[in-house]
This record gives sequence, structure tokens and C-alpha cells, in this order.
Amino acid sequence: MTDARFTHDDGPALTLSGEGPRPASVELVGARARVAAVLTGRGKTWRAVLPLRAARWGGPVLPLPAGRYEVRVESAEGGAVPAPDALPLAQLGTLRAELDGWILRVGPPVDPAYDSGEGQDALERRYAHRPARLENAVFFESFYGRNASCNPLAIDRELARRAPGVTRYWSVVDLSVSVPEGAVPIVEGSPEWWRARGAARLLVVNDWLRRRFSRRGGQVVLQTWHGTPLKRLALHRPGFDPRRMAAVVRESRRWNILLAQNPYAARILGKAYAFLSRPVWVEGYPRNDVLVTGDGAATRAALGVRADERVLLYAPTWRDDRDEIVDFVDPAVLASAADAVVLVRGHSRTIQPGRDAEGPRVIDVTGFPDTSQLLLAADALITDYSSVMFDFSVTGKPMYFLVPDMEHYRGELRGFYFDLVAHAPGPVVRSQDELVAALARDPEEFAARYARWREKFNARDDGRAAERVVARILDQGLVDAG
Repeated sequence: MTDARFTHDDGPALTLSGEGPRPASVELVGARARVAAVLTGRGKTWRAVLPLRAARWGGPVLPLPAGRYEVRVESAEGGAVPAPDALPLAQLGTLRAELDGWILRVGPPVDPAYDSGEGQDALERRYAHRPARLENAVFFESFYGRNASCNPLAIDRELARRAPGVTRYWSVVDLSVSVPEGAVPIVEGSPEWWRARGAARLLVVNDWLRRRFSRRGGQVVLQTWHGTPLKRLALHRPGFDPRRMAAVVRESRRWNILLAQNPYAARILGKAYAFLSRPVWVEGYPRNDVLVTGDGAATRAALGVRADERVLLYAPTWRDDRDEIVDFVDPAVLASAADAVVLVRGHSRTIQPGRDAEGPRVIDVTGFPDTSQLLLAADALITDYSSVMFDFSVTGKPMYFLVPDMEHYRGELRGFYFDLVAHAPGPVVRSQDELVAALARDPEEFAARYARWREKFNARDDGRAAERVVARILDQGLVDAG
């Protein structure tokens, strides 16, 4: 017989116990996180404590990401350990959990009374529409709360330096998301989240606002977006869909200011989102400041990569016709063929679906909180149609474009704003074998193209974009500095 219970002595944990010799190992294994139990017992009984929290990449110890976890028990004697009785849903402070056999489900710490359509409707009525005094605060959200990164993170850091009296809220899907020092994490859908989003004077977001956002009088929304586009966006996507067009226009009307990396992006984003008569700040991308001012040594150390190892970052974009990262690369084979460490970085939309890639000299960094730090750590980038190409070029390091599905992507899924093959600042290849061959070529073959690319797309990426953006925020009184 195996007993199970949730405990909270030193933080939330799942505690298992039974009779007989203690197991050889007990683990919680999820798609993006893994935890080993602390085992005790002297032969007659045993106990396994599985903390429902973990640290990754040298960061803080945080609650486990929401999701499904398998409890794996390896018996010391080879026999089967009986499954415990189910544990009903329990509120454990920083998360919720329930156990069904050997399957543990973890969720964000939102009160079940609010975790429903009716509950969310009630919160919306309470906080989104009632008049209230605005707070000298900023509501930050990056990639729908899946991490604290991108342009909002860089703006947060500079705002904290320039105006430390401003309250900084970060929208997160759960408390496994690490937020910047001094910021206040608020879990999406909670009463605190609804209140902060309705009360903050300034909202800084890099994607669509959700849950029927209604901008109050005096509130300002700064939409930073999350990349210079190669692929067609919003109103420019293939196929006429009146509902999509209406949704795009409705969304862009919520924004007051749009941030663009360069004049090309300002023009495209303005048209794609019907944002034609409101201010567009062309200041470079704050998230790229660190690519000018920083180095990748700390990130390499956090990943366990030696300073002398070659690092290839594989970072494809997401696909409209699949949930998980594309499988055009066998990262272990690539690592061996290129004599390199391969970092695999799925798009933010693939964090929740899918599992970490594994293999010798392969590190899945899809869950790594900040892409910019990975760009610093990498010696070369392998991508396809991702806007990361316009960021990585700030570094001047080699880029390679692996595009086996170009005709399908260009002709059916999205379409492009310009001819990638004609302008790419690096080799465009169709297979992993071609990629391996390209990695052995001299990158200087593309030096002239690379220079033209940087002149067009990176002219304002000088390491001071966040300074300029925050200066405009403060100069225009969007928040009070003192």
C-alpha cells in the first residue's frame, strides 16, 4: 500500500510513503520540469518527499509550472509499487494540485470560485468597468504571461532605475514565472490581476490584450510588439476572414502607442494593425540593448556550457498548422556533425505544448526566460522565418536559414513581406545535410549582405533603446517618476 498526501511544511510538496524497502528513486517528470524526491527509510517503511518547486538555469526556486506530471517510482527490488489513492484538488499557497494514481496535475493558485466563466465574468464586472482612481503603476505582460522577457523586461529594468517609486506589476500564467527584482507577480485571472490591469496608469505589453480588456480614461497602452516581421501579420495574412479583420481592428484600438525596431517595421505594423493615425515610436528594440552592452558568459555558465565550446542556437518560429516546435533538425546528430552544443529554442507558443528535446550536447532552452541572453551566448543562429533574425544581427555573428517548408509557409500559411532568399545575410538551406555543409563555409561570403541588412534593420539598436523609451514615458507623464 502506498499513502499520499500534500504537505506544506517547507513549501508545497507531495509526500508518498509505504512499507518495505525504500524505492531506488522517485521523480516527478513533466514536459518542461523534473523533480527528484528526498527519500528516507530503513527497510521496514519508506518516505519520499517531492517538492512542488524547482530552480532552472541557476535561477530562483519557484513553484512548478502548471501542467501534467508523471510520478515515476523505481523499486529497489524490481517489483511494482502500488499506486496511491487519489488526492482531490488542494490549494497549496503558490499553486493547486491534485493526484490521480501516478498522475499529478498542477495549476496556478487561482481560487476555484473564480476559475470558471462565471467567476471571470464577475471579476470583469467588478474591476474592468467600475470607476476607480488610477495607480502610479505599470502593468507588464510578455507573451501572454508565459515569461517576463522581451521589450517589456528591458523597459521594466530601465524604469526601475529611473523611477523606483513606480509600482511594477507583472502578469504571469503561474508563479513558476520569474519576475524582475522589485516587481509584483500577479497570476492571470486572479482578482489581483483584474484589479492591477484596471488600475495601472500604463500598460506595457508585447502581444494582444485578452479577457475583454476595456481601457479606462487616463490609461495608456504601450504596445511594444515582439519582432520586426518577415511573415505577414494580422490584416495582411492570407485569406479574407471578416471576423479576423474585425478582431484585429478592435485590438489595435486598445493601443495608444506602438513601438517599432526600425522604419520598415513601423510601416508594416502600422498597416497590418490599422494603426495609422496614432504615434509610433521608432527607437530600436529595448530587448536588444543587452546585445550591445552585455556578454554571454553568465548564460553559458547557467547552461553548463564551457567558454571554449561552439554553441549553435536553433530557434525556428511557430507554425499555424501545428502546436509543437518543427522537427526539421535532429539536434543530437547536428551537435555531433558540427562538433557543437546545440541549444533548441521553441517559440513562446510552444512552451506549454511539447516536451524538452534531449540528446548528447543538446540543451532545450524553450523554457529559458530571456531569449536575448541566449543570443549573447550563441556563436551562430539557425532559424527560418522568425523575427529573431532581426535581433541576432545586432551581434554580427553568423546566421543560417533552414527552410524545408518554404513553399508551403510562403504560399499557404503566411506569406512574406520580402524575398528572404534574395536578402538573407547568411546561407539559405533546405535540409540538415545542407546546413552542416553551410556551417563549414566562411561566413565572410555574406559580409556585404550582412552590412546592408544591419543598416536597414538595426540602425537604432545601439544599446540605448530602453533609455529613450523610458525617457519618453516620463517626459509625457505616463507615470510619475517621483
